[in-house]
Amino acid sequence: MMRPGTLTLPSLPPLSLYVHLPWCLRKCPYCDFNSHEYRDGRELGAETAREYLAALRADLEAALPLVWGRPVVSVFIGGGTPSLFAPDQIAELISDLRARLPLEPGCEITMEANPGTFEKERFAGFAQAGVTRLSIGVQSFDDRKLQALGRVHSGMQARAAIEEAARAFATFNIDLMYALPGQMLAELDEDLRLALSFEPPHLSVYHLTIEPNTRFANAPPEHLPDPDLASEMLDLITARTGERGMSRYEVSAYARDGHRCTHNTNYWQFGDYLGIGAGAHTKLSFAHRILRQVRWRDPATFMQKAAEDQAVSNEHEVTRSELPFEFMLNALRLREGVTMQSFLERTGLPPSAIAKAMEKGRAKGLLDPDPALIRATPRGFDFLSDLQELFLAP
Repeated sequence: MMRPGTLTLPSLPPLSLYVHLPWCLRKCPYCDFNSHEYRDGRELGAETAREYLAALRADLEAALPLVWGRPVVSVFIGGGTPSLFAPDQIAELISDLRARLPLEPGCEITMEANPGTFEKERFAGFAQAGVTRLSIGVQSFDDRKLQALGRVHSGMQARAAIEEAARAFATFNIDLMYALPGQMLAELDEDLRLALSFEPPHLSVYHLTIEPNTRFANAPPEHLPDPDLASEMLDLITARTGERGMSRYEVSAYARDGHRCTHNTNYWQFGDYLGIGAGAHTKLSFAHRILRQVRWRDPATFMQKAAEDQAVSNEHEVTRSELPFEFMLNALRLREGVTMQSFLERTGLPPSAIAKAMEKGRAKGLLDPDPALIRATPRGFDFLSDLQELFLAP
């Protein structure tokens, strides 16, 4: 990785760690993540968990030479449904990570959890295990909407889970979705009212999209809100969160001061991340190149390959022509944007690599005219895909 190459990066960006725990109780019809249904009960079998944790250790140890000595600023345990794992299993995982990586003092350790795996004191157990931030996949408090989304929890379970998380964690996130089948503005307003009544430090709100290779792609739900109504819904979300002292710092993320997600912000700023676990993705910078890797997707295959020090199914270097679009796909999601200097440092490219696209974006009123900034205007934020496409390689 240190041999001469086509890039020259003056310094390495912050490094995060992503850990993928792939199982869930039920695969949601809208989900295109690498998740696999586990049907043998609410909690993973001890033997399966033990084997998977061993595979994660092997995967991490094989990857250590690529990140040796680099401090880790954040850890994100995602899925699937990580809260299927018991608190003592999550404690073992975090202990394994700390034994092998230099986690920075105060390192943010986020774990995804679903109300369908909630039991009293379970979230407190995750906090005792070393998790510092919980992200709760609520999606809606309306039982009919939850049923339409294929969720396994009820609105009552969602409220109980948030109450437990608020007691156990100093910071946590609630995930909501909008533009749901048959959803009206008043129904979204009620979901927002309930979510905000818990005074969450962070709120993520996602537009329901129909992704390829999902059940919804094969059988789309009826009565999805039209674009005009979906736009009104987004305006309502921004208004309601603003009234409660939360700022929209990213396309789908709203936070109180001091509670922005460190891990996701590092993604959006084109930082580095090592991904371990089934199907996990990695992006790592070196002096003269940027490397991307993907692990084997199937959990059983991943566990077998990790034991053979072959957890990576494929890898490639990001080409110079791909870098502008890859950078902008992330950075332009940030409301405050990034500096031009950050682009130069994180990609190793000169300003001329994006000069024409920047000029087009400013001419269309999609980019801030300040030459020292790369930031979408309010119009650019509304037409983000159009703006990002300007940076695709010709």
